[in-house]
Amino acid sequence: MQNLIELKDLKREFVITKGWIKRKKEIVKAVDGISFEVKKGEIFGLLGQNGAGKTTIIKMLITLLAPSSGTCKVLGYNTYGEEKEFRDKINFIFGGEMGVYKRLSARDNLKYFANLYYMDEAKANKQIDKLLELVDLKNKADVLVETFSKGMVQRLQIARGLINDPEIIFMDEPTIGLDPLGAKILRNIIRKLKTDGKTIMLTTHYLYEADELCDRIAIINNGHLVALGTPQELRNIISGMNTIEIVLEKVTNETIDVIEKLESVRSVEKADTDKGIKLIIKYLEDADISGNILNSLSGLKILSFNQKELTLEDVYIKLVEASR
Repeated sequence: MQNLIELKDLKREFVITKGWIKRKKEIVKAVDGISFEVKKGEIFGLLGQNGAGKTTIIKMLITLLAPSSGTCKVLGYNTYGEEKEFRDKINFIFGGEMGVYKRLSARDNLKYFANLYYMDEAKANKQIDKLLELVDLKNKADVLVETFSKGMVQRLQIARGLINDPEIIFMDEPTIGLDPLGAKILRNIIRKLKTDGKTIMLTTHYLYEADELCDRIAIINNGHLVALGTPQELRNIISGMNTIEIVLEKVTNETIDVIEKLESVRSVEKADTDKGIKLIIKYLEDADISGNILNSLSGLKILSFNQKELTLEDVYIKLVEASR
């Protein structure tokens, strides 16, 4: 499958000045030797804490920042020096409400951005109608954006980012600040774009969103690549353990000792909650120990019993903590 994005040993450094009297220059490595490729037609996720380097990578890819060193290519062209060769084939969408003009209507916003790409008027009008239907704003096409909800504004930003029919779309936290329904609508639009053959690079802090949407994910921390793979491949990195969470009205240390000694149990954590005492039991994933645990709790009042699967959030936290 064709690679549309290629990063190899990519670095980006910033020089900052510290101190008022004795001014001292310091080099900060925002991106420090990252390598990966993004294939045509996939949704590729970038995960990481604030300051990890995600947005810096995006800015280099969309030609807003020059790399300090390394290879940074989009559609086969260097993002610095050959940017004019591909700029009209990409677009970007940032989360929030700053990418459109609120005193214009949705249609006039899209006309303005179409003009920036020197689009033929007839072609632009056809594309605008198509995009307004895609983002479910056709009935609000001629309404001022200042009357829109956050979700509607963000859907209009999606349309704005598609006005030039780009091959690659960069999305930096597109669902930030949206209510659950608005975020769900936006995720459905992203899926539709993938079905239409678009290649999408997505950053998000919502791990379930990345798990749900992304074909592959890169986890970034302190400017370094921590892990890369499909959501399931990332789970496999720390697989081998399952979790049972039990909330009891009360429990003795002797009972906890009995559970800890069960075959395949690796740890038991105890936590006081508003609802009762929670036991978090880690055990080998291939073992079936539910019956033995319930036998150990005979005579105690069980308020809840939940068997938890390993989530992408579990993987992310473990990998990031290990990379510090």
